[in-house]
Amino acid sequence: MTASLPTSKMANAIRALAMDAVQKANSGHPGMPMGMAEIAVALWSKHYRHNPANPGWSNRDRFVLSNGHGSMLHYALLHLAGYDLSMEEIGKFRQLHSKTPGHPEVDITPGIETTTGPLGQGISNAVGMALAEKLLAAEFNQPGFNVVDHHTYVFVGDGCLMEGISHEVCSLAGTLRLSKLVVLYDDNGISIDGHVSGWFQDDTPQRFEAYGWNVIPAVDGHDVAAVDAAIAQARGSDKPTLICCKTVIGKGAPNMQGTDKVHGAALGDKEIAATRTALDWPHAPFEIPADVYAVWDAKAAGAAREGEWNTLFKAYGERYPQQAAELVRRLNGELPGNFQQTVDSYIAACLEKKETIATRKASQNAIQALAPVLPEFLGGSADLTGSNLTNWKECVAVRADQAGNHINYGVREFGMSAVMNGVALHGGYIPFGATFLTFSDYSRNALRMAALMKIRSIFVFTHDSIGLGEDGPTHQSVEHVSSLRLIPGLDNWRPCDTVESAVAWASAVERKDGPSTLIFSRQNLPYQERDAAQVANIRRGGYVLKDAPNAKAILIATGSEIELAVKAADELAQAGVPVRVVSMPSTDVFDRQDAAYKASVLTSGVPRVAVEAGVTGFWYKYVGLEGAVIGIDTFGESAPAGVLFKHFGFTTEKVVAAVKLVAAK
Repeated sequence: MTASLPTSKMANAIRALAMDAVQKANSGHPGMPMGMAEIAVALWSKHYRHNPANPGWSNRDRFVLSNGHGSMLHYALLHLAGYDLSMEEIGKFRQLHSKTPGHPEVDITPGIETTTGPLGQGISNAVGMALAEKLLAAEFNQPGFNVVDHHTYVFVGDGCLMEGISHEVCSLAGTLRLSKLVVLYDDNGISIDGHVSGWFQDDTPQRFEAYGWNVIPAVDGHDVAAVDAAIAQARGSDKPTLICCKTVIGKGAPNMQGTDKVHGAALGDKEIAATRTALDWPHAPFEIPADVYAVWDAKAAGAAREGEWNTLFKAYGERYPQQAAELVRRLNGELPGNFQQTVDSYIAACLEKKETIATRKASQNAIQALAPVLPEFLGGSADLTGSNLTNWKECVAVRADQAGNHINYGVREFGMSAVMNGVALHGGYIPFGATFLTFSDYSRNALRMAALMKIRSIFVFTHDSIGLGEDGPTHQSVEHVSSLRLIPGLDNWRPCDTVESAVAWASAVERKDGPSTLIFSRQNLPYQERDAAQVANIRRGGYVLKDAPNAKAILIATGSEIELAVKAADELAQAGVPVRVVSMPSTDVFDRQDAAYKASVLTSGVPRVAVEAGVTGFWYKYVGLEGAVIGIDTFGESAPAGVLFKHFGFTTEKVVAAVKLVAAK
């Protein structure tokens, strides 16, 4: 970029594109883009290191629009800077199949780093990105070769900071001293309901100072030079930085600026005409003068920056070939060549040991087996490491002054999950984090966002049912597994023993196009015998675990209830009622199998009974109205697990009776 054009004209180009696109769509949020225009000029023209010709350049700075409702700000910046985002696409803002959806979506628009819109999650993803940068830099950089060296910049509004998740992640970012995280706060005092002073009077600078952040208060957000100086100061800090920018929402709209009227609706033809006059912007809608394009164009500067880095990385590769190759592999998301061999060897060991252990322990054993060949593992827990068992012998805790591969997230389930998403989006790590299954509710929207973005985050949930026992109904998951299965694109695994747990872990690690949950028991579960074909079919989500000629019924179960199904099948066989037992550790994966395979497992015309220690409604998709489901449609109780299973009817007798009933129809 050059500096031959007044910054006011650069900012007004953003305002014009934002108000015109929202007006054409008759939908959107013009106020924030118009209010943050000078902040965007300061960052993007003076500090932001990127290459429009290669949005995936690994050492680019990351830019996150956490207040994603103001998406036209980002689209305007991408278009003006020279990304593959045409004016035609700007004109199709919020229209079907355009590259300019209502909120920024990763992999839809070139240059978008994460999908934002649910307030607070963008800043949370950014914390994950900054964390990944810090850890990769500590692992791979060598004296004179800072091949991992970039900043993460975030725009946030009042709404992001009202959301509780912002407290979770910003507290963690301060504790870990993520110094390359720079947040620019659009302090305009307005939200949809009006002036926020009636419901938001936090002393935001003091709040962030308490987190351990570097805070730069009272910056005029409409003064490009002031914002530029603040960013420069932030880049020299050894802490994450919050720059508090005082702005006027809808700046430039003479009759509406500073009010909630400009927040989330088109300005209207009359106000847009007045705005053009006030801004001295005589150009037609979607028309940008050549001199504005010229000063915004970042293609040449971006190519030069990436070229310099390529030269550095080439020299790094010559000096440190093993590290260079490893960094490339991990940033590309490729698994090491010996991964499958490691998985196969570990599964063989499980088959040999035949252990009866809790699947949470089986999970830890799987982590221990895989971690030596997966240096990209970045584990953690929301203050339940000793219960979730997500640590392994060689893991090193991440601290402010210590790089590592295991994070103590504290009691921050939502924050943990959203930070993991940011780590996955950044690249270089496969993040996993854990809590009790019942607390998946706290993090649910981050799970949904992971599925929407199709990223490789692995969410570990233990203590999966009434089987956790004495902690009682507040901690006993009843509806959670079924509700997680309703999220499109989320693979949920609830394994029954060591072998299924190993396969679940391998499948989650191998999956590059979406997240997985791994759901484990607190209590011990018995090993189940299988042949090689059955082991191979675990990866298909559901398979025949125990068969019988001319089966009169099919028993379907998951997790801890497999033991019950197998015992019932044995008793039924003695009574002359042959039954097939189907283990379905992942209904999501099973549903993606071809029709022939599914029919071979769930034979048509054979009545079915499903057994799971959770709500019953989900399972009727497999058993039909003619079948039966043994589950629990109430909350649990506080008592030992064995007592609870009997109390709620998870007994061999009840399963046998249900099978006999459906088989007799």
